[in-house]
Order: sequence, then structure tokens, then C-alpha cells
Amino acid sequence: MTADKAIAFIKKHSVVLASAKGPVPRLSEVIAGEPIKGSWWAHPKSHRIFDVFQVVADSADVLVCRLVNGKVTFVHRRLWPAVARIAKKFPANQVSQVHEEHTASGRHVTRDVPFPKWVPQTVMERAKGLSEQEAFDALGSWANLQVVPPDAQRRRAGKREKGSNLSMFEIKALTIMKFPDCFRK
Repeated sequence: MTADKAIAFIKKHSVVLASAKGPVPRLSEVIAGEPIKGSWWAHPKSHRIFDVFQVVADSADVLVCRLVNGKVTFVHRRLWPAVARIAKKFPANQVSQVHEEHTASGRHVTRDVPFPKWVPQTVMERAKGLSEQEAFDALGSWANLQVVPPDAQRRRAGKREKGSNLSMFEIKALTIMKFPDCFRK
């Protein structure tokens, strides 16, 4: 797959994970043309995957962040207003722009640009025209699972429902995912 086709794939799907498993497509598998077991670095097409990731990350039409499950995520420009509209509903690290660079010495450096510093003014203006629900709808059902209320962030660690491996927040999130119409206003 070429970088142009990868960007077209991101445009079509709007939100795509780089390589992690999750509720949206994985670009690494699309580039490889097959499911990848384990790390994509060990795949025979790892160099091609890396090269395409670099071009995608440099594209003016793609935001690189950690929006989905805190994992490297590519978001097409079309959804930036939706991300900007509900950014405060997400943990700050998930809506920061990620820049991954390799230094001359070969060292890998990751630099985050916090929200809203990465957001163009025109995108912020378009975001103001969206309702919160319109923004969530544009992102898709997975977005509701990413939102962690501030008080739940403090309680989440360690608090488990009796007889369950899931926290109360995780149970609520799964319930919302399974029965979304019950929770819409």
C-alpha cells in the first residue's frame, strides 16, 4: 500500500489506529495486507509499514494523537472539529498531538503538543457550531467509551464490582456501548 492509499483509507474511516487492537481499523494491517500477530516491527513488511506511517504522520490532513484507548491514532482532518468540540471530555494526553521523531543518533523522541495549541483557528470556529452530541455521533460509538469523568478517573483504579474483573466505570461503559439509545438525551 502506498502512503496516498493509506491517507485515503484514513479519510474513508475517519479514525484509524496505527497498530494497536481496538474498536477502529488498524492501519498496520491494511499496509501489510494481512492480520499481524505480535508486533508489526517483526512483520516482513515492517519497513514499508514504518515508511507509510512516516508519510501519514507528516500529512497536513492527518492528526496523530492517542485518541482511541490512549494508543497512536490517525484522525482525518474532517473530524478535527468534532475532536475539538468534545476534547475536554477526554483525558488531556488523548487529545494532544503526537510528534514522533528520530534524532541523528537514531534515538526515538516523542513530543506532545497539548490541545488546543495544535488546532487551527478555522477548526475551532467550526467546532463551536457543533453540539456535543453531533461531535460524538461524528466520531462514532467508540468515542463514548473513551470519556472518563474526572471523579471516575480518581475512583477507577482498584475499585471493582464484586465478582468481576471490571471496574464500575468499565461496566457502565460496556452497558452504554451495548444499549446506546437508553443513554441518549
